[in-house]
Amino acid sequence: MKQGMKDAAMRIGIDLGGTKIEALAIDKDGKELLRYRVPTPREDYEGTIAAMVGLVQRIEKETGAVGTVGAGIPGSVSSRTGLVKNANSTWLNGMPFDRDLSAAMGREVRVANDANCLAVSEATDGAAAGKRVVFAVIVGTGCGGGVALNGQVHAGINGVGGEWGHNPLPWASPEEYPGPVCYCGKRGCLEMWISGTGVARDFLEVTGRAQSGPEIMAACEAGVPDAVAAVERLEDRLARALAHVINILDPDVFVFGGGLSKVERIYREVPKRLSRYVFGGETETPLLQAKFGDSSGVRGAAWLWPNLD
Repeated sequence: MKQGMKDAAMRIGIDLGGTKIEALAIDKDGKELLRYRVPTPREDYEGTIAAMVGLVQRIEKETGAVGTVGAGIPGSVSSRTGLVKNANSTWLNGMPFDRDLSAAMGREVRVANDANCLAVSEATDGAAAGKRVVFAVIVGTGCGGGVALNGQVHAGINGVGGEWGHNPLPWASPEEYPGPVCYCGKRGCLEMWISGTGVARDFLEVTGRAQSGPEIMAACEAGVPDAVAAVERLEDRLARALAHVINILDPDVFVFGGGLSKVERIYREVPKRLSRYVFGGETETPLLQAKFGDSSGVRGAAWLWPNLD
């Protein structure tokens, strides 16, 4: 039962966030059974593992059933070293997290990047159900992406499949080049432009006034000219960035999560701009809001075990 988990009666997903850890149990058909959250023990590697184990034990005690376990993390596991890299929960970096978590759970735990988990969730029973190639776009405080092929994570040989936020802004204008310095050490990354913080920074540079991303979005809805202009710049940059994904991967669908996914106008305005940048000028790729919203990542972690037999 420890490795194959063929007798498991449910799937358990865990989403490791910067401030909270959420665990969710779903049955064989994807119906939610239980959900619990605890604060993330920041800067505490052993405490993080213990918190995740505790959530699974709580769910299994409550349900009286045993589940498979998948976990989404804000980073990836290197295929070369077996250690976590690129995690903004920095206490995970350089650690054999999947092995340590599996040992603590007493069973195999499948670990994937949290954006890839969102892509799997939406490809399985969400907005992109049944689509073969799904690209998940997550835009909130920062921005990132994830890829699901045939409902399964595509992490790539280097474990960075979907790391869209750390590519440079395409077709940058002279005013945009070389772009602001990113925390990754490079300049002009999409995360510095296509994010809540990026919109706020751009608005401050253009207008000299400090406003948050949500404030700018609200002002745009109210028709305030400076805010409308800022959101239009965001939409054009987003279109350029998505065009690069189409030119390379040509996914069947883009599914949006994060704070920007709740902004209705992007689904109307960004597709109008895509054909300006996509090679050949033809764009049929739909932009869809994630069906499960903020819960999609934890559901995708559960679906890292597609079969229970």
